[in-house]
Amino acid sequence: MKRIHYVLIVGILAMLGCVFFLGSCAEQSKEESNPGGTIAESETAKLPMLVDLGKGTCIPCKKMKPILDELTVEYKGRAIVKVIDLRYEPQEARKYGIRLIPTQIFYDAEGNEIYRHEGFMDKQSIKSKFAEMGVN
Repeated sequence: MKRIHYVLIVGILAMLGCVFFLGSCAEQSKEESNPGGTIAESETAKLPMLVDLGKGTCIPCKKMKPILDELTVEYKGRAIVKVIDLRYEPQEARKYGIRLIPTQIFYDAEGNEIYRHEGFMDKQSIKSKFAEMGVN
């Protein structure tokens, strides 16, 4: 009889532990998920930002790499160009609500999403979008 009580108590504690663990995971997932919303203030540095999400293996992503490298230098101090390679950071796809790669997301200086584009985006189109946002 005592052994049954012990097993029941251990079982109940194990279930409570699982419920607590899964609940904390769900909360963390809610905090990390942010498609279409704002980006964390610490990431913006109070500058407009372009976040490009893709994989270094896809052809459009490979074509965009030199463009993004040039824009990083060209807009230094005026805007942030952040490239996220989903091969190495796959969790970012969910965080940013990615359906297709590459995806470019433009944020204003407060971290609010302004514009989202899926597929290859040429340099002039990116520069035009920055200009629309007031980045010269």
